Amino acid sequence: MSLLLPPAFWLGAWQLCAFWVDRHVQGRGNELLLPYPATVLAALVRLGGTAPFWGIVLASLGRIVAGMALGIVLGALLAALTYLSPWAHRILAPAIRVIRATPVASFILLVLLWTGRDRVPVIIAALMVLPVVWENLSRGLRETDPQLLEMGRLYRFTRWQMVRLIYLPSLWPYFLSAVTTAMGLAWKSGVAAEVLCLPGRAIGAQVYHAKLYLEIPDLFAWTAAVVILSLLLEGLLRALLRAGKGGSAP
Repeated sequence: MSLLLPPAFWLGAWQLCAFWVDRHVQGRGNELLLPYPATVLAALVRLGGTAPFWGIVLASLGRIVAGMALGIVLGALLAALTYLSPWAHRILAPAIRVIRATPVASFILLVLLWTGRDRVPVIIAALMVLPVVWENLSRGLRETDPQLLEMGRLYRFTRWQMVRLIYLPSLWPYFLSAVTTAMGLAWKSGVAAEVLCLPGRAIGAQVYHAKLYLEIPDLFAWTAAVVILSLLLEGLLRALLRAGKGGSAP
């Protein structure tokens, strides 16, 4: 029951706001400004009943997952490199912080000049994920228990044993936090890139066209699809990571 209370509250607030718009805006107020939740649900069901909808969803999903995977791999490699080499940290850390601070729209427009529009969402998602993964894993590496590291040296652990038995268990909470946070960033930045660069089949392109033709219920429906996909993927990722941790615990 407690799980249903927050969404029920916000759906109720949405319904009240849409009712207020309906009462105070003449003409097509709800269609152009804030449709009712039931109207958005009907639009989502209508779109979901068509084959192109699922093709578009799968195309965007593939781009986001590819970008997130690329960002995770690069972030992890850079975290290891900057941990092992103080010089690498001095050189790379400012650049990664600049990536984190730069507006995503600037990156989208720059990358669009350098590569094809279908690749832009992948690159943008990777760029937004990379700093999150790097920062979390770097913190985890720095905060690895020095007593465990000393024990590993006393027992003459190999490098692989040090990584597998000491570093990886210590890094796991930081990695879990990084990837779950990065999932939302990957979706937001990837769809934003699709809105600006308009790939052939993309949720962002549908959002743009819905806004252009004032199909506001469809705009809300596509946005709801992004939110649902992001939450489902985040939950699936959490479950997989926890299952992997449990399976490797012995």
